Amino acid sequence: MTVGLTYDLRSEWLAQGYSEVETAELDREETVEAIEAAIRAAGFDTARIGNYRSLMTALAAGTRWDLVFNFCEGMYGLGREALVPALLDAYRIPYTFSDPAVLAVSLHKGMTKRVVRDAGVPTPDFAIVEEIADTREVTLRYPLFAKPLAEGTGKGVTPASRIADPDALGAVCAHLLETYRQPVLVEEYLPGREFTTGIVGTGADAAVVGTMEVVFLETAEAHAYTYVNKEYCDDRVLYRLADDQAAEGCARVALRAWRALGARDAGRIDIRMDAEGRPSFIEVNPLAGLHPKHSDLPIICTLAGVGFQDLIERILDSARKRAGL
Repeated sequence: MTVGLTYDLRSEWLAQGYSEVETAELDREETVEAIEAAIRAAGFDTARIGNYRSLMTALAAGTRWDLVFNFCEGMYGLGREALVPALLDAYRIPYTFSDPAVLAVSLHKGMTKRVVRDAGVPTPDFAIVEEIADTREVTLRYPLFAKPLAEGTGKGVTPASRIADPDALGAVCAHLLETYRQPVLVEEYLPGREFTTGIVGTGADAAVVGTMEVVFLETAEAHAYTYVNKEYCDDRVLYRLADDQAAEGCARVALRAWRALGARDAGRIDIRMDAEGRPSFIEVNPLAGLHPKHSDLPIICTLAGVGFQDLIERILDSARKRAGL
């Protein structure tokens, strides 16, 4: 059985002139090497495919694989994570992780919150600002929190994202609209503890592998898991496995959201506590980073006693079961 690998290599986009921030979600060579080594250790042959352009070229040439391990992030638009799965669906080639619909909805943070809210999952009240005039219609309770609608890795999240009054709301939204050229998600700020819950599996078979608390050190930027806090986590953040009542609440919220969205195989749900210590859904990452040492999902698994090899094999098992392989 041959498993193809689709991915976006950060170095390739940097070579084209894109910045470190623009390519922050993309993968390094060492991540690709680690995943490929784990797949081979599980007993499968592998074939590196690369990004969507390489995939299209290979498909047009008639190349096929029994399964594709897809962790291709893409670079452009709200459909960037959905592009590779859509191409594979068109050729009826099974692949790991979520389908195009889930990935497109999940990238749009507002649509994601509408889906989980409709499923009864607690999430902060929110508004979407598409142009600066929309800020005058925001009737949420301050303080608020603002971030780009469709970015990951904390891009656009800074200490200024916590907003105390309407004047600050206008200034922050104007900056985000100008910088990221996309709508801004504005939601009521949750002042409590921050967690991220790792999930492996699909539907009824999905299970929480662990919940990790993100503890901000004195050196960290305030108020949130910002881009800078993530990039320089060694000096700013302490990660610890949560095993208290809060972790149990996070697990319940995470599983309900995961199943409501139809996410598959593995990923993360970010959760934050309100002022009363109640967990609320913040966002989902159905295409989570997989660097063995620096990405949150492998960190959660390591803290929970699940090695990287085991994680990759669980992902493969889930995808193969879905595909009937």
